[in-house]
Amino acid sequence: MNQNPNQQKIQNPESQIPKTPQMNDRDFINDLLAQEKYLTTSYSIAMHEASHDGLYQDIMAIFSETEKCQRDLYNLMFKKGWYKIEAAEQQKLQQSYQQFQGYTNQFPYGNNLQ
Repeated sequence: MNQNPNQQKIQNPESQIPKTPQMNDRDFINDLLAQEKYLTTSYSIAMHEASHDGLYQDIMAIFSETEKCQRDLYNLMFKKGWYKIEAAEQQKLQQSYQQFQGYTNQFPYGNNLQ
């Protein structure tokens, strides 16, 4: 399967990042994105462990706002070319699918996920 390596990249704009010791816009936004990822994980844990429904609802609202902020930061980074991703090769997807398909017989309630 010969494919052009450029076909495997998800297209986003190229950007020029200055090579200086000072933090630039990409560094600041990347730091914010990392913080938002940490917060959504923490709020998720707190939400699942909340014993009071009112507290659960409050945490859920904060979680939703934080997750939206995280997604907005990701989209901004991707749009600016600062967050690059590559498309998975079809062969690797198929291998992963086959590997995990074999695990379905270990589910406690049968194989109902197909």
